[in-house]
Amino acid sequence: MKNCAICLNSMKAGQGHAIFTAECSHSFHFHCITSNVKHGNQICPICRAKWKEIPFQSPAIEVTRGRTRINNVSLPQNDPWVTVLRRLPPPRVDTSRHVSSLFQTTEPSVFDDDEIIHYQPETMENNSSLNDLIADNSAGAIDLKTYPEVSAISKQAWHSNFTILIHLKAPHTIVPKQVGVDQCGSQMVPQHSRVPVDLVTVLDVSGSMAGTKLALLKRAMGFVIQNLGPSDRLSIVAFSSTARRVFPLHRMTDTGRQEALQAVNSLSSNGGTNIAEGLKKGAKVMTDRKSKNPVSSIMLLSDGQDTYSLSSPGAANSRTNYQFLLPVSMHRGSGAYSHIPVHTFGFGADHDAVAMHSVAETSGGTFSFIEAEDVIQDAFAQCIGGLLSVVVQELLVQVECIHPRLRLSSIKAGSYKTSLISNERIGSIEVGDLYADEERDFLVTTDIPVDKSSDEMSLVKIKCVYKDPVSKELVTANHAAEVKILRPETTGQLVVSMEVDKQRNRLRSAEAMAEARAAAEGGDLAAAVSVLEHCRKQLADSVSHKAGDRLCIALDAELREMQERMADRQIYETSGRAYVLSGLSSHSWQRATARGDSTDSTSLVQAYQTPSMVDMVSRSQTMLIGSPSPRRSLRPVRSFPARPIPR
Repeated sequence: MKNCAICLNSMKAGQGHAIFTAECSHSFHFHCITSNVKHGNQICPICRAKWKEIPFQSPAIEVTRGRTRINNVSLPQNDPWVTVLRRLPPPRVDTSRHVSSLFQTTEPSVFDDDEIIHYQPETMENNSSLNDLIADNSAGAIDLKTYPEVSAISKQAWHSNFTILIHLKAPHTIVPKQVGVDQCGSQMVPQHSRVPVDLVTVLDVSGSMAGTKLALLKRAMGFVIQNLGPSDRLSIVAFSSTARRVFPLHRMTDTGRQEALQAVNSLSSNGGTNIAEGLKKGAKVMTDRKSKNPVSSIMLLSDGQDTYSLSSPGAANSRTNYQFLLPVSMHRGSGAYSHIPVHTFGFGADHDAVAMHSVAETSGGTFSFIEAEDVIQDAFAQCIGGLLSVVVQELLVQVECIHPRLRLSSIKAGSYKTSLISNERIGSIEVGDLYADEERDFLVTTDIPVDKSSDEMSLVKIKCVYKDPVSKELVTANHAAEVKILRPETTGQLVVSMEVDKQRNRLRSAEAMAEARAAAEGGDLAAAVSVLEHCRKQLADSVSHKAGDRLCIALDAELREMQERMADRQIYETSGRAYVLSGLSSHSWQRATARGDSTDSTSLVQAYQTPSMVDMVSRSQTMLIGSPSPRRSLRPVRSFPARPIPR
């Protein structure tokens, strides 16, 4: 066990103490070493090496408004990202004012100055080589499978709430051959190997972001910039007390990347937190643009609570109206598939998790909880790993009853919009975009009537319709999947489908998380923990869990983690609420979010990660900007002590 050389106490993970690792590789408690160097001592107490970089001289843990802030982590001077920033012109800041001049210079009233799109679908008809590439990329089709709850029901039996599982898997990405690396060390790939994106990042630069938080944000943004291609376009919006577009929607060519990095380098922290203004400005970039790439998204990061829109004078009950933060044009119900998802990132212990979750849920995005501040780059990497691999758009799943006496009882699809029409004989699920290799599972229930007329019954047929993001053409599955069951005179011991069972466990777990969160918000943490424990026992008794199913094992690990984070009110307020909301976001959309140690390769909680996401996170964890050397893998430092919950 490692001990701090200053206080001689252990430095075991999970004890609530931040760890500082110096450039000479020796480690100390953060609060011990900051005390040691506060008078300018830059000599390692162990090896006597002279340090070029000393830790930020601030308390390792600050308690603000009853919340524990996670410590900052120092960036070493030999960090290649720091080297990149040194090469860029320094930001121009008006130090005589409370807010930097960045927010006080004029900007255009209409953001129609987006750079022309290099990717033009209409020019593809006369390009044979490009058509070949499109054909390769469009060759894959959605893999559609169905699973009835059981394979047979007696002719004499009536079966209520019979479950049918619809399983979808998106086609995989065709990975082109590497043709070299650019001057920053990033892979260069063919121009049209995937559809390009329009990405707007809305970044909190309020006073609480000062110091290493802002440095880590800049490094994470550097990673995003270096991994966007020349057909992708990026715009950067920064907000504190007000908001400003600091970089227009430009293509990430070599010049575009350099200019974007310079814009990131110009960011400085000051002022309050006006999330609504930041989102309004980000939405304006999207709505004012003259042209659009096939994929569009917004990434919002904040470490605090909105000090303007949610607490404005005279706004009765506005504290609970979190949807007010998001412009109406960006709400998911504002038009069929016309919304732009906002993927939100709550940074540290003091962010407003409820607000960030609400913004994501309302827009169709995901909410990630960045508990350890040095994991921000991995969280961004996971998000863009998905955005840069969209292979299906505007996916609509249609379910139609075949047997004349059947009706659909329910469609369980999480946050996806569902509908039942034609006397409940036809149902639909609006899925939208899918990333490469991404999977979706939906449960449909119906009542199976007595039927003595045949030995087989056709229940429903499933059809998928979607848009190919490359060709822009609508694609319909070659044939509708038909679900049938046998109707013998008698049946023996029937075995429930393993696939149906584990998806029931997933839905049951998500419902337990929501119920536990409601109890916790009502002040009854004991009831919340009890709900989760009951769900874990149900999981343990299920067929799929007993068979060692990986999804069920991961669900149990996640439920246990939530129990630990509901151990007392302080832990729940500090990290439990955000962790649970991020989990709910992930399960409701069946899409990966970052929370706790979910981006670590050894974590059990890695639900819904796609190969593209894993690859991008791996790049983040092994490569630094402009350098091929590996980065030390970082596991998040929790802001609460680990407390095992007995089974």
